[in-house]
Amino acid sequence: MTNKNPHIIKVSSVDNGLRLDQFLVQQFQKKYSRSYLQYLTDQGGVLVNGKRAKRHDPVRSGDEIEVILKEKENRPWLIPEKIPLDIIYEDEEIVVVNKPSGMVVHPACGHYTGTLVHALLAHCGSLSQSGGQNRPGIVHRLDKETSGVILAAKTENAHYHLAEQFASRQVKKKYLAIVRGRVARQEGVIQLPIGRHPVNRQKMAVIAKGEGRSREAETRYRVLERFKQATYLELEPTTGRTHQIRVHLSALGHPILGDTVYGGSFPRLKIPRLMLHAGSLIFSHPVTNKEMLFEAPLPEDLQDILQQIAVL
Repeated sequence: MTNKNPHIIKVSSVDNGLRLDQFLVQQFQKKYSRSYLQYLTDQGGVLVNGKRAKRHDPVRSGDEIEVILKEKENRPWLIPEKIPLDIIYEDEEIVVVNKPSGMVVHPACGHYTGTLVHALLAHCGSLSQSGGQNRPGIVHRLDKETSGVILAAKTENAHYHLAEQFASRQVKKKYLAIVRGRVARQEGVIQLPIGRHPVNRQKMAVIAKGEGRSREAETRYRVLERFKQATYLELEPTTGRTHQIRVHLSALGHPILGDTVYGGSFPRLKIPRLMLHAGSLIFSHPVTNKEMLFEAPLPEDLQDILQQIAVL
């Protein structure tokens, strides 16, 4: 990255202690997006006192920040990529995909290529823009390690109507998960509010009302099969909080196997990834209003773990 006239900014006492990425957003938010500024930092386009810095590093009063910007923001993470997709259904308004585990849904910090958005742009040509510049077509998300059914909008009309359905909880989602331990009740409802973890900001946690910012969250579950040391569950989240199913099951004392963030270790087996799969999705078509059901079969890696657990 070269620029004959880089921006030089002195950090004032007012901004002392701010994270570098927060400081940059504050300085350039009217012209450049947060994602671009984070990308720029990762690529060495931001120097603090002449040295490369990480976006989470705090800035100090008197620091000299050198920012090597381009006149026009370049978003290399939005270049279409021909990545194979398992298309379940497609028409002029929507596309439904069986997302593999390991694929990130949209560009974000540290994931500027190889996402579902890149693949969809190459496959569809264009997607709705209502979700934001870095999230074309995306009306809901799945975690990177979660496999299964995901829906995207091609047109603005489709995006609007689908987003309304998600917001009003008309969309029905069912997940399949393998959790640690034997779940005692055959079925139940977990109603625990969820918010950002007070210490580790990369995690979510059950946060009681009055103890921080939290939002109501509800997950219904049903036992499909019990084993000596694990349980196979069907789950239906009626709200859509970040990491909701993972946090709720961990709070129940039955974390999902392979969940390294929320305690899903299982010493006796090598768990290849998070044992969570988005099995089905029911919604109304944004144009015809016809109810549609789409399902994704259980992946081989989950089937394999189920077989191994059965003989323990």
